[in-house]
Amino acid sequence: MAEIISGKEISEKVKAEIKAETEKMKEKPGLAVIIVGEDPASKVYVNNKAKGCEQVGFLSRVYRLPESTRFEELSELIKQLNTDREIDGILVQLPLPKHISEKEVINLITPTKDVDAFHPVNTGRIMTGDYYFLPCTPAGVMRMLREKKISVAGKKCVVVGRSNIVGKPQAMLMLNESATVTVCHSKTVNLKEECRQADILVVAIGKAKFITADYIKPGAVVIDVGMDRDENGKLCGDVDFEGVEKVAGAITPVPGGVGPMTIAMLLSNTLTAAKYAGKK
Repeated sequence: MAEIISGKEISEKVKAEIKAETEKMKEKPGLAVIIVGEDPASKVYVNNKAKGCEQVGFLSRVYRLPESTRFEELSELIKQLNTDREIDGILVQLPLPKHISEKEVINLITPTKDVDAFHPVNTGRIMTGDYYFLPCTPAGVMRMLREKKISVAGKKCVVVGRSNIVGKPQAMLMLNESATVTVCHSKTVNLKEECRQADILVVAIGKAKFITADYIKPGAVVIDVGMDRDENGKLCGDVDFEGVEKVAGAITPVPGGVGPMTIAMLLSNTLTAAKYAGKK
């Protein structure tokens, strides 16, 4: 049976480190989260981020805007936060209503306050390895591997999914640490064979229990980034946990795996942003 990699446990360690640093600072790091509309999942995520801020001693502001909010109104708010001394990190919860361009909104955030690391300046810096911040979910995955003393150097790493939020930056972070990386997606030929080559497999495709035991090299490390619901409405990942656990060497559960790490790394990025801003 595979070793279970608990993101919940590791995230608590990360938050304890952040809290200890925050307590030594004269000025609290500040995070502003903007949510537009009533998306139920987004509301849960925003509440969890606010709780995380409270846990580590950050200033937290949540701006809840109606679905009908115009781009110009959202733009004005972001511009105000860009120059707000109390706020070090700005996060606009995605998805946004269809009449607002996510790309344009992300581009408005000052790169040194873009704690999601979605701004083109930040994504470009990740390519070169000279970054302010790392995207929260891929950074969380890397921290989990380090905590478990799982080196990616020289390993065959396969990332299933090519989103700008997880798949692409995850591949780049692994490449930056000397892994041999393959990125798979919906057009990949022989996906199962590609996955079976992986020493470390990261799955982020949004399809419940899609990756089954026959996709897994015996003893491989399996990181499940998915957050789905199965046929009974129960939370699950992109990996069939029960089957894969019997083959893998280590695996993350859903829930309690990568999810808690994403919020922990957001808090870490906000602390970094506060330091960039000169808070001590």
